[in-house]
Amino acid sequence: MTNTKPLPTLLIIPTGIGCEIGGYAGDAIPVARLLASASECLITHPNVMNGGSLYWPEPHIHYVEGYSLNLFTAGELLLKPVRQQKVGLLLDEGLEPDLKKRHLQVADGCVASLGLDIGPIITTERALKINLKKGLSGSSWGCIEEPDVLLRSAKQLKEAGATAIAVITRFPDDSDDLETKLYRQGIGVDLIAGAEAVISHFLVKHLLIPCAHAPGLKPLPINYDLDPRTCGEEIGYTFLPSVLVGLSRAPDLIYKSALHTKEKSVLQLTKILSNTNLGAAVVPQGALGGEAVLSCIEKSIPLIIVSNKGVLNVNSTNMRLDSLGSHQDNNVFYAENYIEAAGLITALRHGINIKSLRRPIDCLKELKNR
Repeated sequence: MTNTKPLPTLLIIPTGIGCEIGGYAGDAIPVARLLASASECLITHPNVMNGGSLYWPEPHIHYVEGYSLNLFTAGELLLKPVRQQKVGLLLDEGLEPDLKKRHLQVADGCVASLGLDIGPIITTERALKINLKKGLSGSSWGCIEEPDVLLRSAKQLKEAGATAIAVITRFPDDSDDLETKLYRQGIGVDLIAGAEAVISHFLVKHLLIPCAHAPGLKPLPINYDLDPRTCGEEIGYTFLPSVLVGLSRAPDLIYKSALHTKEKSVLQLTKILSNTNLGAAVVPQGALGGEAVLSCIEKSIPLIIVSNKGVLNVNSTNMRLDSLGSHQDNNVFYAENYIEAAGLITALRHGINIKSLRRPIDCLKELKNR
């Protein structure tokens, strides 16, 4: 009888590298829904699920910040699904009064209309001052001029009972920037995404608590030549709704080394996820150099490499994945698109030999006696 248990699957689409799918405002949500349907357990990060005012709550999708994913795939961190997180709101002192009020109204709306548990709320003592940068590769990144101020406020939220943190910082307005115009037309890189990752990575590293970021920006002027993938950013005053929905069900983060023997035996009876549960990882061709991907390769977790062009070129050829031995070769698969990737996940989940689905089929070879 076929084993149809869930196949925990990792979906990675790195932030700020301009992927054709996942490089825009929640345009990878349909992919996440498809892969979650195929696997019945998808672990992915905010870049995939955040669509500004658009979101899709899905019980089979686990919303895990990128730094946490690195620790998870390395085996240092466990994920504990929860019914609901208490999401603290961290507001940048640099937000203008009207812009700050818009974000507070979103939070009130999510409590009243979606039943989320939001609070406490804190405003930093000084403006955080975010700088946006672009690397030589074309990917985006950034820095925080006042990281200590950010961390102090986040610690206060955690001490006051927040079990997850949504961060809203004032980002530079760049509506007239050429890069922004190109991005809105679907031919550029999201300039703010890299800095957002820096902020969430920083807080997770120090507090080990689910975090995600929503940039505070003035609404952009109307544009009649928008790429549909950017339209999720055009329909509200803030990017906060999808962040609050994602964090509301984000799994708890537990260091494996912090568990006692007795607790480990209890965890075996609960729905705790570890990297040993992973049945597959789905990543874009050209973006194979991240820590999570390297951990998957090291641990022989089946890797599904999808054609999804971005600005990076760390591909399977450069990584020499094509020249690995036969054992590892059985764990590396290629897909032209995410529909094909969903088929590969379905085959892995049901124990169907991938080779049997392709033509021609090579004859079995008999081992020679030594």
